[in-house]
Amino acid sequence: MITLKQAAQWCGGSVLPEYESVSFFGAENDSRSICPGQLFVALRAARDGHDFIPKAMQAGAAAVLGERQLPGVPMIVVPDSLKGLQAIAGGWRQSLHGIKLIALTGSVGKTTTKELCAAACSASFSTVWTQKNFNNEIGVPKTLLSLRPDTQVAVVEMGMNHFGELSRLSSIARPDVAVITNIGSMHLENLGSRAGICQAKLEILEGLSPDGIAVLNYDEPLLRQAALPCRTLWFGYGAGCELQGEEVAQSPEQLSFTAVGFGQKLRVELPTPGSHNVMNALAALLAAHCVGVPLDQAAAALRQFRNTGDRLRIFRQQDFTVIADCYNAGPESMGSSFDVLRLQPTEGRRIAVLGDMLELGSYAADAHRTAGEQAAAAADLVLALGPLSVDTARGAGEKGRHFEDRQALLEALRAEARPGDVLLFKGSHGMHMEDILEQFLAPT
Repeated sequence: MITLKQAAQWCGGSVLPEYESVSFFGAENDSRSICPGQLFVALRAARDGHDFIPKAMQAGAAAVLGERQLPGVPMIVVPDSLKGLQAIAGGWRQSLHGIKLIALTGSVGKTTTKELCAAACSASFSTVWTQKNFNNEIGVPKTLLSLRPDTQVAVVEMGMNHFGELSRLSSIARPDVAVITNIGSMHLENLGSRAGICQAKLEILEGLSPDGIAVLNYDEPLLRQAALPCRTLWFGYGAGCELQGEEVAQSPEQLSFTAVGFGQKLRVELPTPGSHNVMNALAALLAAHCVGVPLDQAAAALRQFRNTGDRLRIFRQQDFTVIADCYNAGPESMGSSFDVLRLQPTEGRRIAVLGDMLELGSYAADAHRTAGEQAAAAADLVLALGPLSVDTARGAGEKGRHFEDRQALLEALRAEARPGDVLLFKGSHGMHMEDILEQFLAPT
């Protein structure tokens, strides 16, 4: 437990003397999700979190972090609630000397890799990891404040779309191991180029502990060419890797490969398809190895892996095989989803239902056109939604159809889909392709 006096010292806030001994564990900024004993963080966003303090206290919040004192409420008062939250999380992290912390980022697959890494570490240690998509300037501090003194390993996912974000998150989390899964094309609009994306991703190394280790993708030339300030271990297919992937085999619902490194040769089996997951698994195994998990135990644990949310979730409903990969999309993940679509056996057709890929800036037209070409090579029909996806439909040629209106796309899908078809739903998070999937499967 953390007392308000201690937390106020970490963040430079003020607390009334009568509340200094009040203690809390964990933090939440949504009054609807508060758990008894947590710190409610009143953030100023589209709605002012201070307006929800009474509701949070009624739900059992132990105290509040905010920017103005309310009478009768145990509070830490700071000039900026978000910066205060981050400082308190950093102070708590620094007080937990026995925890090994793995920080993880990447353009594609970081959440899947985080889940794989958590599964691997849980084979040997008490492990806490990022829940849902809490990987930003609010989510990372909340994850850190969920760590308990008896936690042995923490796996913390970190996202970004601007320069400086990973530097701040890494300085708060102080990782012992920092993983970069890959350098893709997402966020080109803000970061300008893949070299800029690489530069921004490498910020995760800035908070490394003095004896910290970087775990990096050997198959990415931009990472191999970077000047690295720390000990580095590599994963990938290249001969220069500490942990190398070989002998890949996959079926519609499974993937297996051989991991070679540290004098061992292990067969790794994952209950998910997609050859891109070889790199995700290698990153997870190597990171787990760095914190002391035996490779054979880590590999065995991955057999029980289950991904979260609509990330390459394959299921059968109403005589359709559905590939729900709706959480997000970029050029690289689009290509991977088409590979999985191609793998699925069917006596009917393969239909790709695709939304815009966002944050690509001037690269958007070419990226969507290429996605359309790739989709047409894997699918019999490509239904594309959104203003950017005009180019997806063009790239798909005679197989492509474009829609600006969600309802029109839904009606076209209902008219085209037949029992036995395989349906892929994929698009950037802001396109909410999961809603189209839900409406398609809903009883009519």
